Amino acid sequence: MASLRAHLYDLAIRLAVKRRLGNTLDVLAIRRAFESARFPEPPGVAFTPGEVGGVPGEWAQAAGAQAAGAAGERPTLLYLHGGGFIACSAQVYRPVTGRFARAGFRVFTPDYRLAPEHPFPAAVEDCSAVWAALAGAGPAVVAGDSAGGTLALTTIIEARRLGLPPPAAAALFSPATDLIGRSASFRTNGRRDAMFRPESLMRLVPAYLAGADPADPRASPIEADFFGFPPLLIHVGAREILRDDSLRLADKARAAGVPVDLTVFPVVAHAWQLAESFLPEARSSLDGAALFLRRALEAGSHPGAEAAA
Repeated sequence: MASLRAHLYDLAIRLAVKRRLGNTLDVLAIRRAFESARFPEPPGVAFTPGEVGGVPGEWAQAAGAQAAGAAGERPTLLYLHGGGFIACSAQVYRPVTGRFARAGFRVFTPDYRLAPEHPFPAAVEDCSAVWAALAGAGPAVVAGDSAGGTLALTTIIEARRLGLPPPAAAALFSPATDLIGRSASFRTNGRRDAMFRPESLMRLVPAYLAGADPADPRASPIEADFFGFPPLLIHVGAREILRDDSLRLADKARAAGVPVDLTVFPVVAHAWQLAESFLPEARSSLDGAALFLRRALEAGSHPGAEAAA
């Protein structure tokens, strides 16, 4: 059952974001709308600028007794922020990365290049460069929401292509897995989605791809071969336009023998994890993901990793 706060948050997002986006064609206006909502940062977390693999970003790490382990024992998490490939930053996502930090992770969030100034595959290249650097330092995991969930999947795809160690696991929040727009929920959830209309979401695709093939697995990961992928946690909202992108991903990954932990949350608005300071569903999602990722790291290499290498 959804919390009362989830219903109130759904209404607030409809009024503050969906109405503001309307039918605008201006990508920069969409960027401003995405970045206008700022949420409180979790206390007890140090956010410091950094650079990994030549890509700037931000480290998040809990301090002192609030950390789940000593500094040398904290596993590394690559978090890839959402924003429709055209907006947001590591700073915008501090509520999410800060909560992962409080759960005991050293979190790096790259400020990957954004479209339309830097179209596909610039973001893919940046995330792959970061992963190459992190993977060389030992086992690590990856997570992301929305466009960041897409990039988390493409990072795994590129790691396999480049012969890099894959993440031990991935946590995906409402990933966009099909930029062709074939998921049924694009039509059935058009009115129910608190943030997007189908037409406004699909307007971001040409700005990002700039003429590239949307069927490229690095753009639409649903087209990838999932054999040998690490365990996946997938969280999505029942009312989201992107719901079926997640359901189709889960089905295809399971068919390839990939362990999948799928949860469909009722009522919640897209990117609800940002509201962890007051939304119980956000805390449940993030804490569940942190536990999933830690268990995957403790289990060691995932089944099929050697065969896929």
